[in-house]
Parts: sequence; structure tokens; C-alpha cells
Amino acid sequence: MRYCYTLLFVWLLSLSVSAQTPAPDRTEGEGPFDQLIIRGAILVNGNGAPPMGPVDIVVENNVIKQVQVVGSPGVEISESRRPQAKEGAKIIEAEGMYLLPGFIDMHGHIGSIKSIPAEYVFKLWMGHGITTIREPGSFRGREWTLDHKKRSAKNEITAPRIVSYTGFGMGSDGIDSPEDAVKWVRANADAGSDGIKFFGARPDIMKAALEENKKLGLGSACHHAQTNVTWLNVLNSSEWGLTSMEHWYGLPEAMFHDRIVQHYPVDYNYQNEQNRFEEAGKLWEQAAEPGSEKWNEVMETLLSRDFTLDPTFNIYEANRDLMRARRAEWHDDYTLPVQWDFYAPSKVSHGSYWHAWGTEQEVSWKNNYKLWMQFVNEYKNKGGRVTTGSDSGYIYQLYGFAYIREMELLREAGFHPLEVIRSATLMGAEALGLDDKIGTIEVGKLADMVLVDANPVADLKVLYGTGAIRLTEENEVIRAGGVHYTIKDGIVYNAKELLKDVREMVKEAKEKDGDIQQPGYPNWD
Repeated sequence: MRYCYTLLFVWLLSLSVSAQTPAPDRTEGEGPFDQLIIRGAILVNGNGAPPMGPVDIVVENNVIKQVQVVGSPGVEISESRRPQAKEGAKIIEAEGMYLLPGFIDMHGHIGSIKSIPAEYVFKLWMGHGITTIREPGSFRGREWTLDHKKRSAKNEITAPRIVSYTGFGMGSDGIDSPEDAVKWVRANADAGSDGIKFFGARPDIMKAALEENKKLGLGSACHHAQTNVTWLNVLNSSEWGLTSMEHWYGLPEAMFHDRIVQHYPVDYNYQNEQNRFEEAGKLWEQAAEPGSEKWNEVMETLLSRDFTLDPTFNIYEANRDLMRARRAEWHDDYTLPVQWDFYAPSKVSHGSYWHAWGTEQEVSWKNNYKLWMQFVNEYKNKGGRVTTGSDSGYIYQLYGFAYIREMELLREAGFHPLEVIRSATLMGAEALGLDDKIGTIEVGKLADMVLVDANPVADLKVLYGTGAIRLTEENEVIRAGGVHYTIKDGIVYNAKELLKDVREMVKEAKEKDGDIQQPGYPNWD
């Protein structure tokens, strides 16, 4: 027997493996330098500390060597306090800018369909300060993803650092026994993968795979699909060694107290995605109430296991406000026509389930979010690790832009802006086991950093590639902010130039394939 997690991966691979466009050799970015000095920035570190500065940061060959406070706000900087530059040093004058650690996207697919060029995705990420991604599933194929991981590590391509989690069972004919699972897990580790992305499986198979993966010291993530969640939820998987969960499937089911199975309508069909996602919007209300014994029991259990939540609020936002997601302003200039067509209502394309999505569905999802966000915020407040992931390329969410939206939604959930930035940096690094190298700006760590033209603590919107709307004292409407420089492995990229490249890609694609149009038009009349 072949289980449905394997069938799901076969289907996803059919969307993405053939006719792929690999990333071209890097032509952007300067460095790494023998010495790079960033002068006069306000530091917003990923450890939750408040902004401080001005500071000078000294980097030598991709390693941070000095973090030096050089003055106070509004006071002229004394040159005697500044680190001395070596001959030939690269200097970035960053007064008025805000410096943050590079962002970590914990759910970053390198394109949702085969026609999406890797270069397009990478530049949208890098243009938004994302210097590391966890690739959950390798839907383009394990070897393809691992090849790009190696090329990124060597900085041969313009791309974030790639942490590859291969989809469980990928490359096999099927996993029918615990012995098959152990064999596959070992082969996956030998291939160079950093972990495994699960959708669930028969309990004995899942348990064997997770326990072996844990022995090998690799990470794991799970989207507890409805096809398997009655067999096992997040309490089971985390007990066996799962290190993180995607989205929230498997969490409300762990808090069922008066049922075992989600209350499905009798005509429900999982392969009808309108059914799947409409009913998913009613799941949290079927779980135990906030503060109840069951709610607290599940939360305390996950906390005791040092478990990571990667909620990806943004990817389901269209469910609670379809028009907002569909009409986001960046689609006009940054969304490729082929990506736009994939988003459109469809019975085939994953995440394009708008058969009849209206007020009732949106209200259910708005209520769903209230409970979901309450759990995530409470988990964070009790010391739990919450990371920032986007799952872009589906459901009207675009690479880079969706990640910033995820930060805004964490803020909506109750996170302080500094907690949001901590989630986007240090918490992601911890979850990946890379916090000794990235996640904060400290002496000895790698030079992954983001320089922004405005204060993201005051307004996260300044991180969007489209900036934030402002009215000047001269009554002029402007766009403020946007990431100015993305520094990855000590290489300085002009983020705005990367986004300009993306706009050119989209412009050329539109000249060939036509402009994007809203679904149902122009035949409305």
C-alpha cells in the first residue's frame, strides 16, 4: 500500500520538477571584504534588546569583529571613539539607518510551480532582507535543492542561505514499514539534507522515522495533514522527536475534548480544496477553550519539549479577506503572469480553491485567527519558540512581501515589534541550530545583516519593498523605507536594485504573456 503523503508529493513534484530554471551565476553584490565598516547605524538586535546607537560594526572576511557604540542620539559623533579603518576598507555611511540581523524565513519554497525562475524568488527574498530560508519539502527535487544550497553556500548565486528539509518519502517508491522509514531517513541524511518535512504517516512509520532522524541530529517539521491527523497529532509527533510544526494543523486536534474526528460535513471530500479549507476555518472553535485544562495541558507539554511553532499566519490570510490578499499593491509590479494564473480559482492548482468563497467563510476564518493567535502569543509569553515563515507562492502570497506581512500578523497576535524581530532572527536561528553563527549581531558571528532606511520598530511596513506611504511637511506624498542593503556572508547587496531586477523580469513576462487581470474579468458584462 502507498500512503497519501507519497501521493501528495508526487502531485506536487508534477507541478514543479520539469523545465526548471536554475539560478544564474551571481553578478550582484560586493565583497566579502578584508574589512567592512558600517558607521553610525541604530542597532535593533535579534535578542529582544531595544534599539541602541549610533554604533559602528566592523566585519572582516564575513566575521563580525567589533560592535562599538560611538555616541548618543542628536550628538555629533566623536571620531576618537570610532574603530579605525584599514587601508582599502569598505565603508557604509549608515547614519539614520537601522541595522538588524538577516531575516530567516522558516517556510520558503523556491517557487510553487515549474515556470517560476529561482532567480525571481531569490531576489524577492534578498530584496526584503531574507538571508536564510528553510526549504520545507524540496518540491523541485532533493538534488536540485541541494545543488542550490551548495551554490548559495559558496556565494556563486544571489540567494539566501538554504537549509533543506526533504519531503518524507521523496525519491522512493513508497514507505510501507518502519524499516523502510529508517532506511529512507538514513539515505536522506547521507544525501546532505538538513532535515525532513512530514505530512504525517501511519503511526509506526512516523515514529520510526522521527526517532531515527533525531538520532542523526537532524531537524524536522510537519504539516499534520487531515488525512493523517486522527492517527497522530502534534502531541504524538513531538513526543517521538518532531522539532517544529508548520501552520497549525494537528494543534487544535490535540485539544479536542468532546470528539476525536473533526466535524466534517457528510458530503466533504478532501480532494475538493474548497471543502478542505472551508472546514479548516472551523477547527479552532471545536477545540478546548483558551485557559481550559486541556488547552493548558497541550501548551505545557509542548513547552516542556522545547517545541517550535512556525505559524505562517500570512498564507491563510486570504481566507479571512480574499480581496485584500488578491489586490495587494505589489502584485502589479512584482507578480509574474504565470504565478498570477496559478493563484486564480481552480480545481487543480493547490491553494486556488476559490470555488465560492464569501462572507460566511471569511467570518469563520476571522474567528479561527483569534483563537490561533491567542495560543501562539501565549506560547511565546510562556517562553516557547515561535518563528517567522511565509510559505509564499500560494494563495496570493508573494515571496518577500508575504514574509513582511507575516511579521505584521505576529504583531497583530500580540507580539511587541521587538518580539517580532526576535522571532524573525534569533528564534529562527535557534530552531535551525545556527544560533552560534547567525540570528544576532555579535562578535564572532557571520555578517548577515539588514540595513533599512527607516525605523521598523515604529512601523513594520517600512520593510516592504514598496515602502510605507508618508506625507511630508511640504504636503508631498512619498514612499519611505524599504530595505536598502542586504548583507549575506559579508557580501553587500543593494536590495532596491534586486527588486528593480524583479520588476524588469515581470515587465518582460507581461510583454510576452499579457498583463494580469482580476478573476472573472473582462467578461463581467
